[in-house]
Amino acid sequence: MSQPEQQQRPPGTEKELTPQADHGEQSYRGSGKLTGRAAVITGGDSGIGRAVAIAFAREGADVLVSYLNEHEDAEETRRWVEQAGRRCVLVPGDIAQPAHCRAIIAQAVDTFGRLDILVNNAAFQMSRQSIEEIPDEEWDFTFQTNITAMFHLCKAAVPHMKAGASILNTTSINSDMPKPTLLPYAATKAAIANFSAGLAQMLAERGIRVNSVAPGPIWTPLIPATMPPEQVKSFGEQVPMQRPGQPKEVAAVFAFLASDEASYVSGARYAVTGGQPIL
Repeated sequence: MSQPEQQQRPPGTEKELTPQADHGEQSYRGSGKLTGRAAVITGGDSGIGRAVAIAFAREGADVLVSYLNEHEDAEETRRWVEQAGRRCVLVPGDIAQPAHCRAIIAQAVDTFGRLDILVNNAAFQMSRQSIEEIPDEEWDFTFQTNITAMFHLCKAAVPHMKAGASILNTTSINSDMPKPTLLPYAATKAAIANFSAGLAQMLAERGIRVNSVAPGPIWTPLIPATMPPEQVKSFGEQVPMQRPGQPKEVAAVFAFLASDEASYVSGARYAVTGGQPIL
């Protein structure tokens, strides 16, 4: 399976994606695993974040969707959440700013009166052929968005979480198998895996679970927005299943880990990689 060569401007939008991604709009069936809970999902406007928002809503959770500035995509996510009968709050802004991270959590608590699930999913990447090509500010922004924001969001969220709450962080197959052209991104994803494992141990006595999900090549707007067109065409062919995954194929793992069904699962990293092992 291959995609046509295509290019978008970062951060990319769903409407320009060819073929369209599948977020489980027509296929995900909930079973009440998250009834009455409230979740924050960063990067929830599109891709994996949208699929997780749909899954959580159909499992019974209200959702705050944090996103940068992709308003049309975010509204579409809200439409699906509300169609499932749940509340959805949209909060645009840059999570590279610590004050905005704190504002996201404050708004969730003010709106829902509780916070049970935090999904740190938003990320930035850009392909570069050499270390000399990586602008200093791009290196800093990648770390601020992908890992430093995670620290600020978790720090703000934990005081509002009770036993049984769950923090879920999106790492990547790149944490173990770094693609050299994604040097800053891969380094942050390794940091996320380490941060998640350490935080899980720190929060265990408070009954708050922390896990990470490591996707392989998943078809989202980030791909044509940050990779050369020729790489987009062959995206996903390198894994054993020889195709990119769809966002819906990741969402069910998040729903399981957020639920009481995973009550003894913390400090784990789940691979959703099309057959490619991770260490």
